[in-house]
Amino acid sequence: MRLLYFAAHQMWPLTSGNRLRDYHLARELAKRASVTFVEMYHPGEEPSSPPNDCIFDEVVSLKKRPSYTPGKILRGMAGPSPFAVLNYFDTKSANQLATLLARGRFDTVQIEGIHLSGYLDVIKAAASRPSIVVDWHNIESELMWRYSKNATFWPKRVIARRTAILLQRSEMMLLGGGETHTVVSDREQQKLLGWCPSARVNVIPNGVDTNFFSASLISDMQENAKSRTLKPSILFVGAMDYHANIDGVTWFAHEIWPEIAARHPELEFIIVGRRPSAAVRALASQRIRVTGTVDDVRRFYTSAVVVIAPLRVGGGTRLKILEAMAAGVPVVSTRLGAEGIGATPSLHLLLAENRAEMVAAIDQIADPQIRSRLVSAAREFVANRCDWTLVGEKLYQIHAQLLSASRCV
Repeated sequence: MRLLYFAAHQMWPLTSGNRLRDYHLARELAKRASVTFVEMYHPGEEPSSPPNDCIFDEVVSLKKRPSYTPGKILRGMAGPSPFAVLNYFDTKSANQLATLLARGRFDTVQIEGIHLSGYLDVIKAAASRPSIVVDWHNIESELMWRYSKNATFWPKRVIARRTAILLQRSEMMLLGGGETHTVVSDREQQKLLGWCPSARVNVIPNGVDTNFFSASLISDMQENAKSRTLKPSILFVGAMDYHANIDGVTWFAHEIWPEIAARHPELEFIIVGRRPSAAVRALASQRIRVTGTVDDVRRFYTSAVVVIAPLRVGGGTRLKILEAMAAGVPVVSTRLGAEGIGATPSLHLLLAENRAEMVAAIDQIADPQIRSRLVSAAREFVANRCDWTLVGEKLYQIHAQLLSASRCV
């Protein structure tokens, strides 16, 4: 099987959830089929330099044009195409993709979400008539509706609502544009089927490399770290240029951290993630660390007492929660933060919605028995359900079935 995997961002380095998902899914497919990975790199970025063990036949880099130019802003508000589509479509990239499709004669093509829907006609026009799998990292219109409800500046609310309307229209059209679709959770599957009951929508959950985050490797890193002074910490991990993460950590730092800091003077709060915004950088103080991009997040798990996901907006499923579970660190999350993971509250993680609940949950984790129970159950959960090898095999079977069906026509 020859497969083209088309992502709307750089493949490497793995500094965000969408990059993690795409890299690991494509890598699992490449263990079973011939995979060409097509990435889009943004202005100011360079084409990816992936590791030698990525095992792709080829990595093709398309240069994305600047977003939110005056013309795109006017067209994005007028419609029918939303910003998410306009910002990623480019005629030169479309021509490069068409040439690649003609040369490669692919059996299936996987595109990553609504952002790349502008290229559907190019893919459908390919002589090999590849089957199309649309992978939805999020239902983007849902995220935009949530953002519009939380935006405090009224012009942002107006733009967000208009964008959400256009996104939802485009997403409903996209449901009819591919033979099959994949989403990260049962909840999102039901939402899309509510829009289009005849659509083929499969759940391909987010995953984690349980070997990379194994207890033995984390323990080894902890032993090596003993030569340095490591303070126990509350840890947040995520891309710090993403509005939902910015909102979550600033809310936690201002509203919740002062009480926790007073009750637990031994703890510090560490915020790990790329490109921290000005609001996040301003949080840095004697007991709050803002690291920016790090080479290996596992070393921060060695001293973490708890990983938090205090998210109030956004969507999808949080790969960093799965990483924490695999690494043996208890998780405290809002309901939205843990949405779509499938974990059981009070068994695999603790849920908390406000200051009192967050403080109480972190106090609970100080109990060795509660901590041990959470860690054990969470590790078993991700090992049996969320390892990338298991998730990748499920995705491969979808592609294989599409190829088999096309040969029977």
